[in-house]
Amino acid sequence: MATLIYTSGTTGKPKGVIITHANLLHQIQTLGAVVQPAVGDRVLGLLPTWHTFGRTAEYLLYSQGCTQTYTSIRHIKADFKQVKPHYMVGVPRVWESIYEGVQKQFREQPASKQRLINTLMLLSRKYVQNRRTANGLSLDHPDTSALRRLGSRLLSFVFWPGHALAEKLVYGKVREATGGCVKQLISGGGSLARHIDLFFEMIQVPVLVGYGLTETSPVLTARRHWRNLRGAAGQPIPQTDLKIVDPETRQALPLGQKGLVMARGPQVMVGYYKNPEATAKVLDSEGWFDTGDLGWLTQDANVVLTGRAKDTIVLTNGENIEPQPIEDACVRSAYIDQIMVVGQDQRSLGALIVPTIDALQQWAASQNLHLAIPGEDSSAPAGATAITLENEAIQKLFRAELNLQVKDRPGYRPDDRIGPFRLILEPFSIENGTLTQTLKVRRPVVRERYRDMIDGMFA
Repeated sequence: MATLIYTSGTTGKPKGVIITHANLLHQIQTLGAVVQPAVGDRVLGLLPTWHTFGRTAEYLLYSQGCTQTYTSIRHIKADFKQVKPHYMVGVPRVWESIYEGVQKQFREQPASKQRLINTLMLLSRKYVQNRRTANGLSLDHPDTSALRRLGSRLLSFVFWPGHALAEKLVYGKVREATGGCVKQLISGGGSLARHIDLFFEMIQVPVLVGYGLTETSPVLTARRHWRNLRGAAGQPIPQTDLKIVDPETRQALPLGQKGLVMARGPQVMVGYYKNPEATAKVLDSEGWFDTGDLGWLTQDANVVLTGRAKDTIVLTNGENIEPQPIEDACVRSAYIDQIMVVGQDQRSLGALIVPTIDALQQWAASQNLHLAIPGEDSSAPAGATAITLENEAIQKLFRAELNLQVKDRPGYRPDDRIGPFRLILEPFSIENGTLTQTLKVRRPVVRERYRDMIDGMFA
């Protein structure tokens, strides 16, 4: 045993993961197939050493002669400018916070400049999406014909001038906020929302997404910079096998069919410390580890994650809904900071929403309204009407945003629609116990804390 790392315990009692020297050495010796840092490269580190992704990343980077500066969410903005990192290792919430910070700056610009930025970003998005399809790197068009690729290549040329202008006027300044030297951002510890992936591709900051768990030391798969399939969690790293099985029968499923992700390789743990029963539940006699994640495999062995098996919401009509992709789509809205989808054993989905207050207040002001927040000065400016989050205009705004974002995503089904929702002011955070240390929502904790509210919205 090299180390004992306890799982974050989002549900049940945390289990001690036995990680061996061989587990860690496998990661150090094989991750060079994914990322190739140079001696002297600067790294900004956010993850703590007791997080398996943070620790393994440190071992790899130090073995290559890199220098790491430890930062925190509070100081990351200043540290980007001071350190000017070549690499940064972080979880999806970090990249989301960078995206939200940029969007906040855009919203503070004069209306005419906002329109210009939005137009340029639309053209840029069209350019990037068509370039993906032309290069066979689109999850939305996996079996693209040669004719369609040619059409997308021609369209990418059409949209390129707008992208180039956005690069000159907008994206260069955005990259300066990350120090201007980033070679690659390394993301793990959760799935990266597709609009965040798209944003960093547009501003030309490469993001390599990896996938794994504490029990796998942690990396199982990672995207390669020469074949960066956005929306996927990457291909297996060397000596690693993946298969997708039926959750009930455990029979292997064909490519493209969704099921339970199973993994096998030298990085898989020996077991849980002094807990053979828990070990037997996830490790079989052939060394296959049950990740508990749902996903599917592409033709070129990229794994696409769709959610956690234990997070699946089952509606009364029998439909199984994975909440994570729906939540990822909803936070594209400028007015939604955080969201948790609920609805187990209900007729439809519901949601708890933490609004983006500054964006909401700006919208209210544009409607000659003043959003009163408890604990803040509630006096309305002259001529403005004071309102609360329960105001009909606010409710209509969020209803429209939810409908728009949920429908505007690949694979939308009518059952994905969010019915009732409630707005809450207290953000999900580590401090109040609703986020794990890796910034994932503790769903059972949130459900218990807001049980009466959830029951009320479905009454």
